[in-house]
Amino acid sequence: MCLFQYDDDPEPEEPVPAGLLHVPVRPGTAQVVVRLFRTPLGARTAVGFTDAGRLAATLGAGQPWIRLSEPALRALAEPLGASLLTVDPTFSAPAVTGPTPPGSPATDTAPAGRRPVTSAPNA
Repeated sequence: MCLFQYDDDPEPEEPVPAGLLHVPVRPGTAQVVVRLFRTPLGARTAVGFTDAGRLAATLGAGQPWIRLSEPALRALAEPLGASLLTVDPTFSAPAVTGPTPPGSPATDTAPAGRRPVTSAPNA
């Protein structure tokens, strides 16, 4: 955002509209609810994607979504404390995985039929 006002641009600090967005939602009690996210610095933000493929690539193919205009999304998110709008974010956190069970290929690095040798402390 620009901190200075210029004569040829009367409102330089107004956000540029993003148009119609694919907005991730979650099921609510009677209807769907817009999902809010956090920026890397922890601020709440509404998220919109310019196409369904980008949404699926970031949040998964099973993520439900609705189409909203940028002003409508801002109007829904601002009363919830999300004054920011992030368009086409990429997922930046490592994938969440559960604990790896013992003996799975990810934890068993010894060749089949061999057991790893551990050294005992000298007494």
